[in-house]
Amino acid sequence: MKEQKKKGNRVLTILFAVISILWIYPIFIILFNSLKDTNSITTSDVFNLPGKGNFAGTANYVESVTGMNFLKSFWYSLVISVMSVLLILLCCSMAAWFIVRVNNWFTKLFYYLCIFSMVVPFQMVMFTLANTADRLKLNSPYSICVIYLGFGAGLAVFMFTGFCKSVPMDIEEAAMIDGCSPIGTYFRVLLPILKPTIISTAILEVMWVWNDYLLPTLVLDIKKYRTIPMAIQYFRGSYGTVDMGAMMASIMIDIIPIIILYLVCQKHIIEGVVAGAVKG
Repeated sequence: MKEQKKKGNRVLTILFAVISILWIYPIFIILFNSLKDTNSITTSDVFNLPGKGNFAGTANYVESVTGMNFLKSFWYSLVISVMSVLLILLCCSMAAWFIVRVNNWFTKLFYYLCIFSMVVPFQMVMFTLANTADRLKLNSPYSICVIYLGFGAGLAVFMFTGFCKSVPMDIEEAAMIDGCSPIGTYFRVLLPILKPTIISTAILEVMWVWNDYLLPTLVLDIKKYRTIPMAIQYFRGSYGTVDMGAMMASIMIDIIPIIILYLVCQKHIIEGVVAGAVKG
């Protein structure tokens, strides 16, 4: 039995290694092409390694930063991601705590509505959403976070609720006996306990908001505000030509921060998901 189990583990290891290589392969293709000139990318040379005849060095990265106000787009993506994720974490953790501790028909209805929002396709509401956002003046990088709160609340409330169920009520009662208000109990007692779920939820939400293209395109004025995915889409030269080398470099600049963030905090993702989905 042990030998069969070891063989099964080896087969699974090889299988998942092959799947991982297939997932990582497109990233390496983008990386290699970001170091080539545009002519090489648009020909059959696209899958080859950069060589003496097509190596562009850092020229594509310089062009991606200086062209199309890329740094400005980076700033907009950063502002939208940070503000949206902070708002989601704060509001949804408070909502989950309220759902668990009050536990009446209203909180149960609110919880199931949040869960239901996870299965509603964005395409069903995008046109109505764009019209509503325009009327409520939510069409700027500094107000679009309210919209992201609505779409990100489902997953966040689900994870925070599962974890809050495992938090003993005795800890909160002790804090209140010591004179802590409900707000003080939340920030001084509950928030530190929620750290694993906060980190895992933050990473998942950042990956979604940072790479989102459709929602900013529908809501924001593309002539004034462009996030990185939007800037990459409009990375064109005269007569509709596309600088593929600079575009590939822009894609690499876009994904590198998320990859670093994920690698640094990946253990917290597993801990937070398990804590939020299993406990309680």
